[in-house]
Amino acid sequence: MSTQQRQGSGRASGRAPAARDAERTPALPPNAAFWLAPAAVAAVIGVVAGLQLTGAAAPRALSDPGAVVRWGLPVAQMTTYLSMAVVIGCLLFAATLVPAFADRRRPRSRAVPDRDAEHPAFRRLMTAAAAGGVVWTLAAIVVTVLTYSDVSGSRLSAAPAFTAQLAYFVTTLGTGQAWLTITVIAALVSTLALGVRNITGLALTTLLALGATIPLSLIGHAASAGDHEGATSSLGLHLVGISLWVGGIGALAVAAPALGALTGVTLRRFSALAGVAYVLVFASGVVNAAIRLGDWGALGSPYGLLVVAKTVATVVLGVFGFAHRRWVIPRFDSGRLGARRVMSQLVVGEIVVMAATMGLGTALSRSPTPVPEDLTPDASPAYLLSGYDLPPELTPGRMLTEWRWDWLWIAVALLAAVGYLRGVWVLHRRGDAVPVLRTISWLVGCLALVYVTSGGLAVYGRVMFSIHMVDHMALTMVVPLFLVVGAPITLALRALRPRTDGTRGPREWILRVVHSRYSALITHPVVAAVLFGGSLLVFYYTPLFGFALTEHVGHELMNLHFLLTGYLFVLVLIGIDPLPRRPVYPLRLVLLLATMAFHAFFGVTLMSSTTLLEPDYFGNLGRPWGLSPIADQQLGGAFAWGIGEIPTLVVAIGVAVMWSRADTRESRRRDRAADRNNEAELSAYNDMFARLAEGGAPAQPGRPGDSPTIRPTGGPSTPAAGRASTATRPASGTDPDDPAKETS
Repeated sequence: MSTQQRQGSGRASGRAPAARDAERTPALPPNAAFWLAPAAVAAVIGVVAGLQLTGAAAPRALSDPGAVVRWGLPVAQMTTYLSMAVVIGCLLFAATLVPAFADRRRPRSRAVPDRDAEHPAFRRLMTAAAAGGVVWTLAAIVVTVLTYSDVSGSRLSAAPAFTAQLAYFVTTLGTGQAWLTITVIAALVSTLALGVRNITGLALTTLLALGATIPLSLIGHAASAGDHEGATSSLGLHLVGISLWVGGIGALAVAAPALGALTGVTLRRFSALAGVAYVLVFASGVVNAAIRLGDWGALGSPYGLLVVAKTVATVVLGVFGFAHRRWVIPRFDSGRLGARRVMSQLVVGEIVVMAATMGLGTALSRSPTPVPEDLTPDASPAYLLSGYDLPPELTPGRMLTEWRWDWLWIAVALLAAVGYLRGVWVLHRRGDAVPVLRTISWLVGCLALVYVTSGGLAVYGRVMFSIHMVDHMALTMVVPLFLVVGAPITLALRALRPRTDGTRGPREWILRVVHSRYSALITHPVVAAVLFGGSLLVFYYTPLFGFALTEHVGHELMNLHFLLTGYLFVLVLIGIDPLPRRPVYPLRLVLLLATMAFHAFFGVTLMSSTTLLEPDYFGNLGRPWGLSPIADQQLGGAFAWGIGEIPTLVVAIGVAVMWSRADTRESRRRDRAADRNNEAELSAYNDMFARLAEGGAPAQPGRPGDSPTIRPTGGPSTPAAGRASTATRPASGTDPDDPAKETS
């Protein structure tokens, strides 16, 4: 039965109908097996070929776990990666690219979802996400067991000793804990995919599934690479890109039979997403390979040859994507004959090459790297604590020349800058102007973000508390100041087109977040101020500080937290982007003064303290130059007190300028209103005094503003007064004979 016939039968049986003009749109192959079966075969071939090339599956001389583990573990890992990607892709499609309800019909009750009202493509995606989550969970369990067998060198067994050691592995050792976390996330996602139909819950489920890439990036070669943090960040970005790209192809295979008239627009939207994911995958893959290869000569090693093969396959995938974007999708939209056949051939070819590439990547993760991964016997104390040797002695010039690239924040800054410039270009083509100073401010903020996370402040901030405090102040007060002035939300809402087909694009999600209860909570002036100032005490006087110093995840979470809290605080004070509530200007100044006082208190406390924060870290770095750890900490307190007040003063000036401009605009508005109604408000005000005087009340007429207890509201004596008929009505609880008691 054809796709159109099945849709017709669905209408006859009372199910949700597809779009009425679906029959005029060429459909993609209706069977997901037509897409996914070749992918599975190609993935296995890629894994086997890669392992054979590097010899990673050869029997070990000592502690060999057996052929089942040697060959079964990479296949199970490949299954885990593919199923995870498909789940993420299906959830992403359901949240952004496919309407939740057919013909925009909403369920009658939010507590009990109306499955008949769901769009067929949405229903297929959620079913596939739940089924893929089950496969993901089972594959992760298998990988956990086989990984323990591989690490310990013991063969699979049901003996109590094997089970006890496996439990120790997943609860104590880092690799076991990572795979246990992945298993739990997979189980939660598969459960949520069965029942969650709320759009916000669906978005949170998608983020939870993407969160599985974090523990995956912390194990394997990245855990022991020479540049541990660079390898971890680049691998994490690589996994996110693969999940969006490969998972999107899988989701397209699942939803294709039910897309109908949405097929063309869905392909275009996914093509744009796939382009960003491709750049992310290629760039992060190059960075990760460079870290593990060490030099160009290593390309001739078995590991290097596998890297070359994977790179060539990735370039081929880029050609496929370019062909889709440039030739196939336009033909598909125009309904030309043969478009379906060409599209099917290209997509199946892309899936096969993509799966084989993932197989090669899995083999890479099982193969030894040219760069030694074990710690050398003469590793310095600084290397053992932070993962890096001490930088050279600090000088002003080295603050500009010493760099340690944090690829996560470099990617964030590049995406933010390119996205902003794209929005400016869209408005420019439409004839709308964007203030140049806003664009410059945003770009400066992006550059500052790269420097404070990768430059000299970041390098020396890991070994000197004083420089760490300067880096912290720059991240939480300087970078957000430039970013907030750029007004990115305002630009995005102007540049992005609203969708009218029931799907939820970036503009719809931005509005949903801005108007959410969570946004109203964290942007409340008091909450934003508490998060901005109170987090200093919570972070520096709890084990969180040590976690951020010694663990890469903790370091990145620290950067994220201070950047977001600083951004929210500055946004509430001087931002022009839309917020659920905007505090009055006096309250803004009060919050600034309170924050300045708190920063001063925090800085003075550090300056006078004789107890070293995180002594196990700063006291054991073995730094032969610079101040002693306790003197350096006291200097950091002085920086927190002195340098931290400069951005606060700039913000205070900004608040004062905005307050003055607001008063000027209000005065102009009142002047224009007075010109339109012939100063009806002033006339009504004077008439009120005249009536009070005639009634014997002790009132002294005068010009507006002489009596601060009376607010003119207009009177009935002037026909143009509009709302003046209520001017003489006394307010509740007031004495109409005594104007001094009037409170309205």
